[in-house]
Parts: sequence; C-alpha cells; structure tokens
Amino acid sequence: MSEHLLANVVTPIARQSNLGEITYERLKEIIVAGSFPPNEKLTVRSVAAALGVSTTPARDAINRLLSEGALVNEGPKTVVVPSLTLDALDEITATRLALEGLAAERSVLAVSAADIATLQRLQSAINAGLDAADYREVLRANREFHFLIYRLSGWPRLVAMIESLWLRVGPSLNELYPDFAQNRRGVSNHMAAIKGLRARDGGKVRSAMEQDIRDGYSRLKAMIEARR
Repeated sequence: MSEHLLANVVTPIARQSNLGEITYERLKEIIVAGSFPPNEKLTVRSVAAALGVSTTPARDAINRLLSEGALVNEGPKTVVVPSLTLDALDEITATRLALEGLAAERSVLAVSAADIATLQRLQSAINAGLDAADYREVLRANREFHFLIYRLSGWPRLVAMIESLWLRVGPSLNELYPDFAQNRRGVSNHMAAIKGLRARDGGKVRSAMEQDIRDGYSRLKAMIEARR
C-alpha cells in the first residue's frame, strides 16, 4: 500500500508514553475494521509514516500482528493482510458462533437504556452509510455495534478472543460491498438484537447475532468459491 493511500484510512497517533501499545492497538483496529483488503501490502515505513510514529513502534506492532496471524510475511520488508481460505472461514465461523453467541446471550445481564440508545445510534449510522454507499462507515459502525454487545458480557477475555477472530475475517468483509448491502439482511438482524436486549431475552439476542454471522459466512463462502 502506498503511503498516500494508507494515510487516507489512518489518523496519526498523538504523542503518548505508551506509544508501542497504542500503535499496536491502532493498527489492529484498522485491520479488524476491514480498512485493508486481503493481500494489501504494508511496510514498516508506510505504517510509521501514516501513524506519525518512528519505525520502532511500527515494526513492533507489525511483528505482534504477524505472530497473531493477522498479517503474513511476503518478503524481507513487506507484509500482507492474508486472504481467507474456505477451510479457515469454516473454522473461524464455527468459533465465532460459539464465542459471539455466548457474549451476546450474556449481554442482557448488564445492558442499560443508554446502551440501547447507543446501539440505535450506531444502526442509524449503518443505515446512513448504506444509503450513501459509504461502506467504510458501515464497517466501522457495524464493528462498534457488535463489540458494544460483546463487551456487555462482562468477560474481557472472551471479548479478546472474539477480536482475534475479527482480525482474520475483517479484511474480507470489506470485499463484500457493495453487493452485500443490497438485501440489508444485517439491518434486520441488528434490529432483532436490539429488540431482544430491550426484552432482556438473551436467547433472542444470541439468535440474532448468530444469524448475522451466518449471513456473512454465506456471502464470504460464495466469494471464495467464485475465485477458484
């Protein structure tokens, strides 16, 4: 990825003491959000320039993400966002259904009226993004919607495991648009989740979020198979 293109999707980091951790978290967030499509090339230099940091924290962040499988080496100075295979998609989806379903079911234990209002606001942002064909905004708001629900589980280790799965699937979700936006299945799934949260019905919230995962899986599977 060119430094100019990378700069379009990244906000430089303000100078802070824990710069290495902040650089890692920011780069991870960008990958999870699907801002980089599969096979996108990154270098230490391009990441450092875009985030406004030196090469040391940029290199450390890339190395951590390499160890987590979110990036893979393509050469001595270049890494890429890996593409999904069908086997990997099957495994990730089965694991997501188990972990995200559990987090969604537990979310009713702590949800507040303010949380529901935030979810409604995020869904409005998703709808507006779909109307404007602003798919970067759709992906951002969609991630916030999901992870607000998952954080309500009260289990940070569970949320961390879910986030690691999104690191692998997030970049491929970016490739589903604009086709995935046409039927707006995700909108009905999200509204069903909000309805379940209002009723404090963990089973309904779980069912809605699991259906959202299955819908994404179906489209991702079709996309992967079409490339064969």
